[in-house]
Amino acid sequence: MDYNKTIHLPKTDFPMRAGLPRREPDMLKAMEEKDIYHKLIKKNEGKPTFVLHDGPPYANGNIHIGTALNKILKDMIVKHRNMTGWCAPYVPGWDTHGLPIESAVLKDKSVKREEMTTAQFRTKCKEYAEGYIAKMTGQFQRLGVIGEWENPYITLLPEFEAKQIEVFGKMAEKGLIYKGMKPVYWCPHDQTALAEAEIEYADDPCTTIFVKFPVRDDKGKLAQYTDLSKTYFVIWTTTPWTIPGNFAICLNADFDYVLLQVPSGDVYVLAKELAEKVCKAAHIDYDACKVLAEMKGSEFELMTATHPLFDRESVILNGEHVTLDAGSGCVHTAPGFGAEDFQICQQYDKAGLTHIGVPVPVNAKGVMTDERYNGQFYAKGNDMVVEDLEKEGFLVAKESITHSYPHCWRCKHPIIYRATEQWFCSVDAIKDAAVKSCDEIQWKPEWGKERMISMISERNDWCISRQRVWGVPIPIFYCDDCGADIVTPETIAHVAELFREHGSNVWFEREAKDLLPEGFVCPKCGKVHFSKETDIMDVWFDSGSTWAAVAAERPYLKYPADLYLEGGDQYRGWFQSSMLTSIAVNGIAPYKQITTHGWTVDGEGKAMHKSLGNAVSPDEVIKDYGADLLRLWVASADYTQDMRISKEIMKQLSDAYLKIRNTARYMLGSLNGFNPDTDAVAYADLMDLDKWALSRLNELSRTVRNFYNKYEFHGVYRSLYNFCVVDLSNFYFDIIKDRLYCGDEAGRRSAQTALYRILDGMTRLVAPILAFTSEEIWQAMPHDKTADAECVLFNEMPDFDEALALPQDQAARWDAAMALRTDVNKALEIARGEKRIGKSLEAAVTLYFDGDEAQALWRGPLGGFDTHDLETICIVSHVDAVIGSGEGYKGEAVPGLTVQVEQASGAKCARCWMYNEHVGEDHDHPELCPRCAAVVKAEQ
Repeated sequence: MDYNKTIHLPKTDFPMRAGLPRREPDMLKAMEEKDIYHKLIKKNEGKPTFVLHDGPPYANGNIHIGTALNKILKDMIVKHRNMTGWCAPYVPGWDTHGLPIESAVLKDKSVKREEMTTAQFRTKCKEYAEGYIAKMTGQFQRLGVIGEWENPYITLLPEFEAKQIEVFGKMAEKGLIYKGMKPVYWCPHDQTALAEAEIEYADDPCTTIFVKFPVRDDKGKLAQYTDLSKTYFVIWTTTPWTIPGNFAICLNADFDYVLLQVPSGDVYVLAKELAEKVCKAAHIDYDACKVLAEMKGSEFELMTATHPLFDRESVILNGEHVTLDAGSGCVHTAPGFGAEDFQICQQYDKAGLTHIGVPVPVNAKGVMTDERYNGQFYAKGNDMVVEDLEKEGFLVAKESITHSYPHCWRCKHPIIYRATEQWFCSVDAIKDAAVKSCDEIQWKPEWGKERMISMISERNDWCISRQRVWGVPIPIFYCDDCGADIVTPETIAHVAELFREHGSNVWFEREAKDLLPEGFVCPKCGKVHFSKETDIMDVWFDSGSTWAAVAAERPYLKYPADLYLEGGDQYRGWFQSSMLTSIAVNGIAPYKQITTHGWTVDGEGKAMHKSLGNAVSPDEVIKDYGADLLRLWVASADYTQDMRISKEIMKQLSDAYLKIRNTARYMLGSLNGFNPDTDAVAYADLMDLDKWALSRLNELSRTVRNFYNKYEFHGVYRSLYNFCVVDLSNFYFDIIKDRLYCGDEAGRRSAQTALYRILDGMTRLVAPILAFTSEEIWQAMPHDKTADAECVLFNEMPDFDEALALPQDQAARWDAAMALRTDVNKALEIARGEKRIGKSLEAAVTLYFDGDEAQALWRGPLGGFDTHDLETICIVSHVDAVIGSGEGYKGEAVPGLTVQVEQASGAKCARCWMYNEHVGEDHDHPELCPRCAAVVKAEQ
């Protein structure tokens, strides 16, 4: 008789075959055709709403590994929430205005900018952005990310621009918007102001110089100590090109200053604590110098010095910003080129003590405009100034160094500080409220709170105007008769409605009078002649308004949003601009929680760059491994730190993925022919081992849910992986194999019931991470009438069920069994290596329990097992247990245990392959053991 026909082999032709990466696009298409996202949201209507508000990526390129990380993290959170009692809609968005797109369009040879109107050029920019939105949408969807892709929010849409205008108007109405002349970050290459969030620092070579300014008017205080014709204030600077902009020198009123006579006979005014360092830099023997007098910085106030290169004076001021960290204690002050310089000069001018003003001898292109260096680019002027100072005898010392210097984050060129007339948002007015709101926000990681507070507390007013054309216009009008700046609730409402109807291009297509309400007159002088502002808003104002244009605007979302999740750079970007606009308008933060992820780096922890050849693209990973491997990579490590990725890392993850996948394949095969509605065994009737397996799934559900709730996906991944490998593959599957293949109907159905519940629960738990694999399993497995078979996402994620928790003594019993099995397996491995046995079923094992601990284990937790149970657990043909000592392998998992392995006696059963002394006793089936003979007869 062919006994193999009576063995219940697992199904081998189920759909979960190899080559998932090639089949993912077809699965994605099927999910789109089923409209999974909208059905999911519809299914969850009425549940509490959870809103993760999407930070908009910039629409000017293909997605990279960092944006893939970001979108996958968001998708996992959205899916988890939708499977755990929430309705969690996801509206993706795009940032579309700004210099990068404008620059890209200008580089297009087919675009003749000089032949186009501003509106026509902006239309080209719009088309460029829309092209990348379409491309990026497909790339994000390929990652398995679900959302409202057909109706995203886009900052160039008329309804968004209109809402942004309203946000601006409310801030202006509260007096938070003002026009001012002050130094700002300025990019000469792109000829526009920049915000702090648009600055990045890089090493830059420079020449530092000490320069002497002759004393001009000492207010009668220095002549008694020194010859004024040989006395100088010595300043220090790292930007020699700003010397033509010098109109003052700042000293700290509280510092001690000396009149230091050097061996040449010159007398230098220096901070006492820095005098020796200055001498060292100038190669002057400090010991040969003489201190003629010592005075407080306050005594020098309003003295004057002669500019070394121009026929004018520099006035001596007192400022608390002067420190002893470097330099000379006499700070070169050019109000047109430095924020502190500007502030201190304004302070003295407003007090009527000086008349410095704000001279800016460098134009928008970075070209110097003073009478001496007119026409020179500032960087070239740098060297010329140094040469002239040296030639005319005013250079005390110079040194070439490399320092960290601000660069434009778009064009990568160095920027300059340059005073210009710009529109600003008054951060000082809302700073305290913004800082206070941080106490109400949850931060992950926790250090995010202090970073945000620090950045808000230390920042200057926000320069929101840009001298470009691709962006949302600043809705300000000017009266041509009286010069008044005009922004009123009436003008804002009218412009917003025009933008909502026509888009912001209307600002550039119409004259000012056609953009104002009919019959509008100047509120100040009553005249009717107007012009309009030509600057656009900072792109951070665009994205900083998404809470108003999206979260608060769409009725199925909410404001404040539950969560913002972006990279750590957004503390000075989107996190902060959103906070400032929301606080300014409504006095509340736009989010309840901030979660931050790190950077993506290569396998060695180095930043990825195409030039270094170490960049990893999502397309490459998907091509080789599929999107689910990329998603598993996101879940595999702590994303709050930098995330490493390389071919080696992906290969290791691929092996881990296959363990999870093959675990599911085994269960699918073992459920061949199983109908959960008719074949499932009631929990009370399950075998003890199957109850244990379900208790482990139960614990897994609690653990995994807890990790999901904390957005700790690496905990989810490790818990699921360990469950598959340790609890299932290495223990449970190994033991039930005999029962599934060779056991009776009751034992097999008990195991299948447990396997069904485990597969069902595990697939739901892994669904937010493995988007395609979980759906593939779900479509291949049987379902009971309580499940929604259409999509795994339509089903609740399992939670801890007290009814499935084993009593403590039973749980301890199985823990002891796993430890025992570990030692037995090691003993079998040794015996196999010594050729004493082949397969484990050829072995007979004697267990010696020696010592109090081991004997207590046998009499306690292990006492509930008889030797047949232990044969099943250890997958051997015979087990004896002895209290006392013996020869063999000394256990490690169970101290005091000795395992003796011998060749099993009896004959091998032709059906189950176990050795049994009773094989041959059944006359109808002489090749079978009693157990198999009974099973075969029952099935005949």
